[in-house]
Parts: sequence; C-alpha cells; structure tokens
Amino acid sequence: MEIREVFARNLRRHRQKKKLSQEALAHEAGVDRTYVSALERSVYAASIDTVAKLARVLGIDPADLLNPHSE
Repeated sequence: MEIREVFARNLRRHRQKKKLSQEALAHEAGVDRTYVSALERSVYAASIDTVAKLARVLGIDPADLLNPHSE
C-alpha cells in the first residue's frame, strides 16, 4: 500500500472515530472540505504542514496518520 493510501485510510478512520464530518475537520484545520474529501480518496498528497494541522484537530500524533499499522 502506498503512503498516500495509508494516509487516506488513517485520516478517514481517525475522523470517524472523533465523530467529525469532513466539513468540521476542514473548518478546524483551516482547509477546504473538498480537500479533505480528496485526501481521503488518495487524490492529493498532503503537505507535511497539512498532516500536522489535521493531526492537531484529531488530537493525535502526525505519525499516526502515516503509520501503515495504525489501529
């Protein structure tokens, strides 16, 4: 699995675990909802700054979004 797919899977899982909509996550992270959607579908690759913003909102370590074995 490519890192972009790992990130997409982990982002969706952590967002759903926090019961956040894509819109709510995007608003808190200062990004567009369509961008969050594209990230979750592996359409775009997130910058390291975006990974950090999303992780902060989700209350996790940025590495958790990139870990292929993250549960």
